[in-house]
Amino acid sequence: MNREYSQWLEKFQQDHFATKVVGVEVLDVRPGYAKTSLQIDTKHHNAVGIVQGGVIFTLSDFTFAVACHVGHNDTLVAIECNISFLKPVAAGIIYGEAKLISESKSLACYEVDVTTESGKLIAKFHSRAFRRQDR
Repeated sequence: MNREYSQWLEKFQQDHFATKVVGVEVLDVRPGYAKTSLQIDTKHHNAVGIVQGGVIFTLSDFTFAVACHVGHNDTLVAIECNISFLKPVAAGIIYGEAKLISESKSLACYEVDVTTESGKLIAKFHSRAFRRQDR
């Protein structure tokens, strides 16, 4: 990971739900971009033996949050999120990759692709964030 942004990794390790409970790891960060991973375990499965949608949403939301904050002093908060689940997955590693789509003084739009190790797209997450002018 880019050492220049290592303080952001430390900050987001405080998101205990995403990092400790679910197990999301940050792989790469830079302004407007983040990449994360999650090693699938049976604890991530739903009743039919595939990864529970909330796990994929958590990976996506966390990846989005990291991408929003790297390089900014302001706090951004999600005001709208939606996800499309495209293919099921039950094992292996999944990746979240967030990219800034557009931003203004007060709003930022991001897209997160969730993929398998082989690059198969399993979910698409879209989110808008409101930039609070922290004082």
